[in-house]
Amino acid sequence: MIYKGIYHLFYQYNPKGADWGNIVWAHSTSVDLVNWTPQTPAIYPTQHAGDINGCWSGSTTILLGGRPAILYTGIDRQNRQVQNLAVPKNLSDPLLLKWVKLTKNPLMAPTIENNINTSSFRDPTTAWQGPDGTWRVIIGSKINRRGLAILYRSKDFVNWILSEHPLHFAEGTGMWECPDFFPVSRQGGLDTSVVGMGIKHVLKLSLDDTKHDYYTIGTYAVDEDIYIPDKGSVDNDTGLRYDYGKFYASKTFYDNDKKRRILWGWINESLPQPEYVKQGWSGLQAIPRSIWLDKSGKQLIQWPISEIETLRVNQVNLPNKGLKGGSMLEISSITASQADVEISFEGFEFNKAEVMDPSWTNPQLLCSRKDSSVKGGLGPFGLQVLASKDLKEYTAVFFRIFKGQNKFVVLMCSDQSRSSLNQHPDKTTYGAFVEVDPVREKLSLRSLIDHSIVESFGGEGKVCITARVYPTLAVGTGAHLYAFNHGNGSVKISSLSAWGMKKAQIN
Repeated sequence: MIYKGIYHLFYQYNPKGADWGNIVWAHSTSVDLVNWTPQTPAIYPTQHAGDINGCWSGSTTILLGGRPAILYTGIDRQNRQVQNLAVPKNLSDPLLLKWVKLTKNPLMAPTIENNINTSSFRDPTTAWQGPDGTWRVIIGSKINRRGLAILYRSKDFVNWILSEHPLHFAEGTGMWECPDFFPVSRQGGLDTSVVGMGIKHVLKLSLDDTKHDYYTIGTYAVDEDIYIPDKGSVDNDTGLRYDYGKFYASKTFYDNDKKRRILWGWINESLPQPEYVKQGWSGLQAIPRSIWLDKSGKQLIQWPISEIETLRVNQVNLPNKGLKGGSMLEISSITASQADVEISFEGFEFNKAEVMDPSWTNPQLLCSRKDSSVKGGLGPFGLQVLASKDLKEYTAVFFRIFKGQNKFVVLMCSDQSRSSLNQHPDKTTYGAFVEVDPVREKLSLRSLIDHSIVESFGGEGKVCITARVYPTLAVGTGAHLYAFNHGNGSVKISSLSAWGMKKAQIN
């Protein structure tokens, strides 16, 4: 959230180690969303009835008069998941260092009467206010395999009444963690309570079964308090995702200073538990992203916040350049282990595109079968990042273009199969189809590279893929960066800009 010009990030944290357990609500502050200062934890277990066995996830809401409030899940002495409220002790403190829990906690709890699963009732969203002035919040849950967004209402933010029906549910999806529900438009960010003409709503769900975040775009029927996904918006794990790589338990907030909605996501480790515990830390936040509705109205666009560009140094530009099949081009004069790269491709030899097999419906499987070493007709072409000089290690982020029945199909892949000589990391290859017409549009790729993280944005933010890799050779000055084309057809680099990145202040 933002309060008195200061950004606040609250996050699940174990102060006693790099593994799960002893979770508190850690608290960091920033004035630019890039450089962060750790503060004392905001919430930790103290209340027998509310959170004595753990403080889990939740959300902040800005109440009338600009007053922040936190709703969060606690584990009570009966090991039930319940919802609690905490408010700042001193509203005049812009750092909000001290938080006070309501003695009335918990405010929402599972009972025999309300038929809520005591172990599947968690992660309240940012609340929104309806036109009737009543507050609403949803909480993730499940009944058997049916995922639920349980709805509560309150006039005073303290006394909450369970709705007779959920805001939304979907069969066969399992537990819905960290739900998020907010309005979007093509113009940019909207306050969470805004409704009206030309406004769509997004329901994002984190699936406990697959550890994927997926979302639908639809209509919020205010009078009935139900959410209806648009026709064609797939309401399960095969639908749209914020990110097709390592990215989970995400949350957005409305930045009312800059009128934008910002998305945070958690990047977990790809190493086995003993190895990441040995390194002394695990998990990190992705670069914050601005999100808005695509002009098609059918998906979201995501882009790194503009503030991240303040870290850029030593810009390298490359004018138009052809890239024949089988060729590579090193992008030098920047620190390749910590870089920001933007590249656009055009001038495709479409007559060399492979025919799209109708059975190729799973993009991740297609990317693993046709990884960056498999020569195609039009592609693979893109970037090899965190590459060693001898190319024994590299992570490839690339495109392929196929000839479909009545249009060309663009596939974006992130290939980690050769990312590290270390045999222990998960080296899953990720992929997604990009809704871009390569006949009429340039095909763009931006990758943010940070030692062991590669966040890539394809088609100007239509597809995002985050990779978590652990190179052993491509570290520090041993890391190299290449543009490549391993297909038969030639492509043209229409523009390329790359920067080294200064180190941000982090916790």
